[in-house]
Amino acid sequence: MPRKNAPSPADAGSGSPTGEPVYLAVGFLRRPHGVRGELIMDIHTDFPDRLRAGTKVFVGEGHDPLKIASARPHGTSLLVLFRGLVNPEEAGRLRNTWVYVTAADRPPLPDGKVYQYQIIGLRVVTDDGRELGLLTEILETGANDVYVVKAADGKEILLPAIPDVILGHDLSDGVMRVHLLDGLET
Repeated sequence: MPRKNAPSPADAGSGSPTGEPVYLAVGFLRRPHGVRGELIMDIHTDFPDRLRAGTKVFVGEGHDPLKIASARPHGTSLLVLFRGLVNPEEAGRLRNTWVYVTAADRPPLPDGKVYQYQIIGLRVVTDDGRELGLLTEILETGANDVYVVKAADGKEILLPAIPDVILGHDLSDGVMRVHLLDGLET
């Protein structure tokens, strides 16, 4: 989902022995809405249906546990109400904070699909064997994602995440294979 000018999560909660994150960001709380203590939450997950009443989430840099009391669509966002927060003043404490779920609770993906955090840090190699650098960031645009590859000399290469460019990845070897179309590299 697009970032909608939200700051990036300061910490995805990395620290597991395998290097996998402990927490995954699923939303960003903007501000209170109405008088019941609901908050507007930008959605940062492909699985917003799992953010429903009874779901345990973790909020803020301290990953404080909260349970969702209710969640309902609000344009491209959600209106969420957390148990124990009954007015806008209490809800306002959570303004501009990230909402996480544990990585262990992530839904399985179809074969060949990966979560974004799994490809960050992969070595990027062209189809003729030339190493371009490391995948350091994923920009979410309207049409397709764009992968930011940082070369050893500090230069960045922007690669559209389309089938003509991204040929595949091997997570066990830590490599993404790409085909450079004319004009992608200067």
